[in-house]
Amino acid sequence: MAFNILSILVAIITLIGLMVFHEFGHFVIAKRRGVKIEEFGIGYPPRLFGKKFGETIYSLNLIPFGAFVKIYGEEGGVEDYRSFSGKKIWERALIVLGGVIAFWIISAILLIIVFGLGTPTPVEDNVSDNLINPRVQITAVALGSPAAMAGLEPFDTILSLKSGEEQLKTDKTEEIIKFVNNHKGEEVTLTIQRWGKSFDVLLTPRAVPPAGEGPLGVGLTRMALVPSPWYKAPYEGVKACGRLTVATLESLGSLVVQIIYEREVPAGVTMMGPLGLFDFLKQAFQLGINYFLYFVALISVYLAIFNLFPIPALDGGKLLFLAIEAIRKKPVPQKIEQNVTTAFFVSLIILMIFVTIKFDIPKVF
Repeated sequence: MAFNILSILVAIITLIGLMVFHEFGHFVIAKRRGVKIEEFGIGYPPRLFGKKFGETIYSLNLIPFGAFVKIYGEEGGVEDYRSFSGKKIWERALIVLGGVIAFWIISAILLIIVFGLGTPTPVEDNVSDNLINPRVQITAVALGSPAAMAGLEPFDTILSLKSGEEQLKTDKTEEIIKFVNNHKGEEVTLTIQRWGKSFDVLLTPRAVPPAGEGPLGVGLTRMALVPSPWYKAPYEGVKACGRLTVATLESLGSLVVQIIYEREVPAGVTMMGPLGLFDFLKQAFQLGINYFLYFVALISVYLAIFNLFPIPALDGGKLLFLAIEAIRKKPVPQKIEQNVTTAFFVSLIILMIFVTIKFDIPKVF
């Protein structure tokens, strides 16, 4: 019970921390470009506590989810040299990008730590040296397969298998595949570990599975924590951040193409709102600090890319308005920008509420 409360607190602090670092990115770049910062707040108003240092109020606010930075002249109409609107377009774009860059910096720092402690890495069955906690994880579940009907999910770990009097406890994928093939058409009990909790699942491997699928209908990968020497960790962490970024962009690109041309969401793709993200972090913490930090780094990359979408109310939307200003040689009328941004902000809130009700609540509760 105490550990569960701890994992909840860690998830809350992590989400708030990511938003604080994001806003801190805007804060730092704005300060470097000589723009006045009126307030830097953790949480959203109403204000609980505030203290002014120099020209900036640092506040703690009642609504805990998020943070904000109030930049002088961000709403336009102020041509003071200390204002946001009084700066050149490239300077304003840099300030906007500061929050996105902060997400990538956070991700790289976390991955450097992970590589020093031991990063979750796919490893071959014949590798045994310098491994921490090797395990066989499910990476994919085919629709309509015995695994899907038994409720197995990606990231589940197979601890052991039993059929009749024969039992297998292993961290090798080939041994699991061989065991399953030897017991096609027979009831097999799998001991599964999911987010730190173990339970048994009863299923029957198919004697004649569809083409491209095995008897269970799962993809398997042997995973282990592989530590890097301290002098290699920074390089490996930054490189991994780049790989995650490329992989995320490729996945999003494939998703968009399939939705546009095939008009369907690919199998295995699920939507996640704020509640789902919170629950994901809470459960990831139960896997251990290595996995938790790795998943936080992955979420940071996703948030960085998402914030670059050219949608008003996001950083990418602000960059879009700056690009239009550069082309037109004059700013978009402030009232139009505010109305468009407000409309999209409300739409995003409605979408988050829909995703939370439709996908998060049934899964979490």
